[in-house]
Amino acid sequence: MLGRVEVALRLWQATSMTYATGTTIKISPKSLEEGVMVVSMKKYRELQILAVPTYYLRGKKALALDRLVVQSLKDHKAGKTRVIKSLADLD
Repeated sequence: MLGRVEVALRLWQATSMTYATGTTIKISPKSLEEGVMVVSMKKYRELQILAVPTYYLRGKKALALDRLVVQSLKDHKAGKTRVIKSLADLD
């Protein structure tokens, strides 16, 4: 079901919206085709936190991962890595 704002935008083919506060949001016609969402910063931060979980390693596992990353970067700089298109390309 379409929201009131989306219906209004589709009907009028508007390229800008002015709210009671006087703030204008310019919206390109291409964006209108793809869909537009206006969210408060508070809600955006809540969604951002939920989008990607954060994991923290500690102790031996963290040190082992740090060493693996350092070694991998050295190998990459030395040209010991290769680009693959699929995991099937691995030997």
